[in-house]
Amino acid sequence: MALTAGTRREESHRLRVQAGAISAALPPLLVPAQRPAAATTLGSHGRRRAGLGDSFWQFRPYSTDDTPQSIDWRQSGKVDHIYVREREWVTSQTAILWCDTSPSMRYRSDPNFPAKAERAAVMMLATAELLIEAGERIVRVTGDGRLQRGASSGRLAVAHMADALAIELLDEKPAKVPEVPRFENLPRNAAMVMFSDFLGPLDEIGGMVRAVAHQGIVGHMVQVMDPAEESLPFEGRVRFVGLEHEGATVIDRTEDARAQYLERLAEHRAALKALAASVGWTFAMHHTGNSPQLAVAALHNVITGHRR
Repeated sequence: MALTAGTRREESHRLRVQAGAISAALPPLLVPAQRPAAATTLGSHGRRRAGLGDSFWQFRPYSTDDTPQSIDWRQSGKVDHIYVREREWVTSQTAILWCDTSPSMRYRSDPNFPAKAERAAVMMLATAELLIEAGERIVRVTGDGRLQRGASSGRLAVAHMADALAIELLDEKPAKVPEVPRFENLPRNAAMVMFSDFLGPLDEIGGMVRAVAHQGIVGHMVQVMDPAEESLPFEGRVRFVGLEHEGATVIDRTEDARAQYLERLAEHRAALKALAASVGWTFAMHHTGNSPQLAVAALHNVITGHRR
């Protein structure tokens, strides 16, 4: 497929429409960030000090630097002193979003299912929409772990993200990227959401996650899988071809290999969950045959529950 500006715009628009339909049905997403010393909440949240904001912080005596409009007459009427309402300083922080668009994520077992990379992209954009609605700043890291651009807020940030994803998804011969990318120079004390199948070597995934967590970043791992990868429903002689030049493997009786395959998959997922828990992260999974809205809603619940 020739990648033209019109084709890119159409794909970007399609991704944003799908993501918008998901995010519109969910409340604004407040992402948590854990600082090394204490947990805080990302977004327009209190910093436990006086400053600009909408939330009441405390009463304090009126001074010559204050305006008459800042006086709280109700509180002042209760005592012999004049008091003003001091508001709590609020600020936005950064949410880092990563979607795996590597060749192995292009798999789908049924024409009615989206490719794993496409579903991951839609879920990431829906999450971005919710973050922007909550006043957050977002930044996307590319498949190989590089920052796409600086952290920003507003609808334009989501549009830039959708455009970049459209280019990657429309590329029929995507560039080879590290199976487990290295994330460097990330904003510190931020939150990160990763969308991938996480089927790479466990030691490499573990090194990646621990390196990010060591930067003071709290994370959420969302494993995106095709239903066939989850159940291995094939029968008889099947030739399995790797999507990243791993070669081909022929199994004469796939049904005989199913039990061992499911056992190894369960062990791999249990190790991913243990990895996430070991660094204070969360882990969830999603099948492309299921509703993405339910998956993003579950992610929303996990994130907002994580901060309480």
